[in-house]
Order: sequence, then C-alpha cells, then structure tokens
Amino acid sequence: MNEAESVTIKKYAFNTNEIENIRSNDFARNNWPLVYVLSNGTNRLAYVGETTDALTRLGTHLKHIDKSNLTAVHLIGSEKFNKSATLDVESKLIRYMAADGQFSLMNGNLGLVAHNYYQKEELYSPIFTTIWNRLRSVGLVKHSVAYLDNSDLFKYSPYKSLSFDQRKGLLAILNGLLCEKTTNLVVQGGAGTGKSILAIFLFKLLLADNSDINIKEFSEDEETLCLMVKNLKQRYTDPKLALVIPMASFRKTIKKAFANIAGLNSKMVIGPAELAKGHYDIILVDESHRLRKRVNLGAYFGTFDKVCGALGFDKNECSELDWVLKKSKKAVFFYDKSQSIKPSDVNEIDFDTLKRHDSTAVQCLTSQFRVKGGEAYVDFVDGLLNKTLSTTKQFSSKHYEFKLFSSLSDMVEKIKEKDEEFGLARMIAGFAWPWISKKDKNVFDIEINDVQLRWNQTSTDWINTDDAVEEVGCIHTTQGYDLNYAGIILGNEIIYDKALKEIVIREDNYFDKNGKQTIKDPLILKQYILNIYKTIMLRGIRGTYLYVCDDNLREYIAQHVPLFNADSARVIPLNKNQQDKALQPYINAVPFFNIQVAAGDFSQQQQAEQKEWLQIPDGTSINDSFFACTVVGESMNKVIPNGAVCLFQQAPGGSRNGKIVLVEHLDFADPESGSHYTVKEYSSTKIEDESGWAHEQIELKPASYDDHFNSLLLSEEGQPSYRVVGVFICVI
Repeated sequence: MNEAESVTIKKYAFNTNEIENIRSNDFARNNWPLVYVLSNGTNRLAYVGETTDALTRLGTHLKHIDKSNLTAVHLIGSEKFNKSATLDVESKLIRYMAADGQFSLMNGNLGLVAHNYYQKEELYSPIFTTIWNRLRSVGLVKHSVAYLDNSDLFKYSPYKSLSFDQRKGLLAILNGLLCEKTTNLVVQGGAGTGKSILAIFLFKLLLADNSDINIKEFSEDEETLCLMVKNLKQRYTDPKLALVIPMASFRKTIKKAFANIAGLNSKMVIGPAELAKGHYDIILVDESHRLRKRVNLGAYFGTFDKVCGALGFDKNECSELDWVLKKSKKAVFFYDKSQSIKPSDVNEIDFDTLKRHDSTAVQCLTSQFRVKGGEAYVDFVDGLLNKTLSTTKQFSSKHYEFKLFSSLSDMVEKIKEKDEEFGLARMIAGFAWPWISKKDKNVFDIEINDVQLRWNQTSTDWINTDDAVEEVGCIHTTQGYDLNYAGIILGNEIIYDKALKEIVIREDNYFDKNGKQTIKDPLILKQYILNIYKTIMLRGIRGTYLYVCDDNLREYIAQHVPLFNADSARVIPLNKNQQDKALQPYINAVPFFNIQVAAGDFSQQQQAEQKEWLQIPDGTSINDSFFACTVVGESMNKVIPNGAVCLFQQAPGGSRNGKIVLVEHLDFADPESGSHYTVKEYSSTKIEDESGWAHEQIELKPASYDDHFNSLLLSEEGQPSYRVVGVFICVI
C-alpha cells in the first residue's frame, strides 16, 4: 500500500445525531490516532485537531459555545498514523490552512509541534502532501503547499512552533507582563532571529481562548507556562492591544496576515501616529529600531508635530519611542540596533537608557532562523563589512549559496533563474542611483555596462508585485521581508581604499536625501550604510549574490567570497596547476554544446551548437569523438545530479545495454529549430533472423531516487525515430 492509498478522508455532518454514524468509522471506533477538521462553509470558520478518542473529543466540541456552530467534520485517518505523526500533521494543517485563507481558524497557537520522529521525511511528508491534495479536491483548501511556502500569510502567521530560543523569550516576556515592577520589555536580536514571528505569536496568544491553549511542546516549562498564561488572562480579561510597525510597507503585509486569522483583525496593526487615538494595556512594537525622531522626516514632519502636540510632548525633544511609553501600561519592543539605517531612527542611546531602567526587562534572541547559512553566515557578513576577517578566511557552506559576480548581467540572469525555480528571488541595491524613473517610467535608474534597470515602481509590498523580479528594491522596500535569493548591488557610494585598507563611504554617490541630511560625522553615515548592506544581505533564505561596482572593493570581497563563474560548469578549475594550462582541443579540452539534455522525458526542441571548449579533469583520455553538454532533471540523479555537465563519447559500436546514453528524437529534428534529447540507461532485447540481429524493444530506464519516473519504451517500429548520440562517460 502506497502513501496515497493509506490515507482516508471521510466527511460527516457535525451534530449530535451524526455521532452514531461516526462510530462506524474504523479509526474512530478503534481509538486509532487521527486528525480532524471541523468547518462551517457559511461563516468560513474551521478548527483543526488530532486525537486518539475521536468520539469523546467531538462530543466535547459539540458542547463548546463556538465550535458547536461548525457544521461538518472531515476525519483523516491512516493505518500508518501514530501519535507523533498525527501531532505533526495537525500542526502542519494549522499552519498551512491559516495561510491558505479559505477558512479562518479558531485554533489557539500555543503548542504546535515541530519535533523529529521515525520516518518523518521519507514516509510522513509524502502522506501530508496526499492529505493536502485531497483537501484541495473537496474544497477545504485552495492553494498548493509550494505556493503557500512563499506567501507572506504563511511566513507571518501566528501559527508557528517556537524554537527553544523563542520559547525562552516567550516565558521571559510573559513573566515581565505579570511582574508589577516591569512596565517595559526589550527583546533584542539580529536580523533573522525570529523577532517578528515571536511578536505576532505573542499577540495571538494574548487573545486566544483558554480552551484552545494546547501545550504539547514545553516539557519542563509546561506547568509554569500554563500558570503564567492563565494568570495573564485573569489580569487582562479583555485586553486592548496594538502591534505597532513603523514601516508602512511591512505594516500592510502584517495587516493582511491578521485579516485572515480568527480573533485578529487588521485594525490591530497600526503605525506609531495612530497611538494618539487611545490608550492600550499592552503595546508590542516590531522593528522598534525604526521608530522615528524629528530628523529628516520629509512629508511626515506635519503628522509628527501634530501627534507630539496631542500627547503633550515637545516635538524637538521626543521620539515615537516616547509615544509608545506614554500610551501603554506595558510595552514590548523587538529591537536590533544594527538595523537602524537613517538619521530619523530613534537614537541607540535612548534604547540604552530604557534598558538600564529598573522597570525594564531585557531578553536576547540569538538563534538564526532565516538564512540557511545560520549564525556562521551572519557572523561572516558582519566580519566582511567591518573588516574583521582574517586575510585567508573564505566563506564555505554546504547549505548556503554566497557568491560574488564579476558581471551584473550574469547576476540578473541567475536571480531570474532562481525566481523561476523557487520564487521570491529579488535584486536589491544600495541607494547609489537617483530614482529618476519615479517621474518618468520610460527611463532607467541603474545603468552598468550593458545592463539597464529600474528601481521598484511601488513602495508598498514591492517584493510580491508581478514585475518585482525585473526591478531593483532598496532597504525601504525589503527590510522585514524574507526572500529565497537576494542579488545585492553594492553601488559606488561604498568603496575600498587600498592605502587606508578600509571600506570608505563617498557621500556624493549616496542619493537617499533623508538618509544623509544632518549627518556631520562621516563615521555615522558609514555605520548607517554598513547597517543597510548587512540588513539586505540577510534577506535571502537560500542564498545571496553580490555585484560590486567599485573595483577595489570587489577585489577585497573576492578574498573572502567565492567567485561565480558563468562558465564554471564548462571550465572546471580543479587545481591551480590545471587552471594555468592552455586549452588544447582533444588533448585537455572537448567541445561543449549548448543543449540542455533532459533527465526525464525528451527536452524541448533545441539546436545543438558548440559553445566553446571545455577543460576536462587531468588523467581523462579523450579523442575527437568526445564532447560535453549539460543534463537537467532528476530522473538520473542516482548517477547524474540535476544541472551537471557531463562528458560523452559519440556512440561507439558494440552493446549499449546497461550503459547511460544520450538519445536524440529524430521525428522532430529540424535543421533550423533543432531536436529533442534525453539521457537514460539503455536496455534492449534482441532476436536473430535471417538478416542478423534486430531490436525487438528498447527500454530507456531512469536511475532516480524518485520512483515516480517511468521508463521510455521504444518499439521496433518506433526505433528509427531515435538515435543514440553518445554514451555517458562521467560527470565533469
């Protein structure tokens, strides 16, 4: 029985009369672990749970004042389920359904699990995919998992399983909210340490129904946490809360997330100026390093002055930090001094003063959750920008792509490839070019060699706009957001002085007017610009690419960051001695053809042309029958990784059985538009007749860890339509 066959999903009416019919469900009757979804298609509310006693649990829900209004229940069962698996499936369904938006979830957000257990990935991940697709077919959910993984509603949902570091922070915050002497809490952490997630999680927790607090993950802290949450809800029976986000674009994104969560609404997410409208029991401030003071505010000067007047502050002596302190009984600030990027941001000394106060508690987050390079990558970027790396230190990671490009056009192309593959790959630059396309959409802002680019054409939620991959964002349109890949352009406002052996700033090449006005100390401007680059270099979850305009700075960074070579798949520098060798056709080099051969079905139509000569590894014996090309796809991944450059020999005589071959489909061959190609393992059966050996059937077999790939069968009649072009020798 495969994963799909092992899953059953049955729908029942959710009412007292239907309980008897549910008894006929084998999993429910035998107290087998299962997952269930309660829903009401009219008011679009749903609840997800798991249980080993479905009848009792559903009976309890029918007595609940709110859940009793739900009208249907889907029971999800599998003979392969155990308690760990159902806890995992329940948590995943809650997280993905919350982001899907088809229903608003009534679940609380405490106790979602993210533990490892036997066969979690190899068995239960495919089972979850089957469950999700079945729920799509019955209309309970609408989006694919892949789509939701890249959505802001998923990333900023309050339904998250917290890390140890975040749980520790949560306990400290709850303790501070309960402590009579503590009025303010500062949660410190660098980019990617989960501050926004914890802020949103906490907000949902404070408004959750006690009956939906389902603690499964806190082990030793469980009793303490339960008691703290209950005490907090007794103290704040109907709390007035606000989540303050200073940046308008990021604020709009979080508003959309709140609008899709039962018990939350978009009006709970506000800008600092809206604090003048009321008093709050608890105010959470995300990205609090971006709260402002009265410096370089541009069009915001008027609003700032008006709020100061309404709150009784001297506009020249206060900041938005003071507004929060005055309008809240308790305030929680999520803060990172290294993400302060302009003179209008609240002074670091103001937060230092706040942290020293007896009524303030401080909690630190250190674990890295955004970038797959982890804390090692974060430390490396910090050392790179602040020149604290040893001269021999070079970045290396199996989990993270960090590359320096010598060609901007290559980086642009690579970002577009990654956007096609993973989504959310974007280019970001320092503010080293004026925004002239803001007034004239026909002109380009950034022109480097043969590349012409425009700044982001919208300032709100830019990364999710349709044309974002064709544009370049800045710190103001990307701070707070996650990307899969970030392509960073370091402009001519940041250069390297070889005489001083320092990174220096050229103010005349920095065009963020509000980012440099009133700054008299060049070291302060330098710190802001370094903070900007560090912040945007920590946006990419999977990888970060760099293009550097200044030659000297590029040379410095090249000492530490691996170079991307557009021809690296074709010219393989195995060692320095080999790099120094001249290419000699058919001695140490073979022709490289520009086709991308499909390790799957036959490729799209392509015309094979020699691109250039490809250097091969030492010790490989070749002649003029050898050539190379790229193989893409996963059907041969036991032998040939996706995207590998492979060496082939033009089909020699003799048996090909058991060999990997490059096959051309001749039916569609066209001298102008090209042919179709595939790579597979060759197998044939033969018969002998009066004329000699003849093929009865040819089978082109995959060699993949994914068993969904099928063989291609070529009958005797179809054989003349195919030609074996070459036999696979090795991956280069």
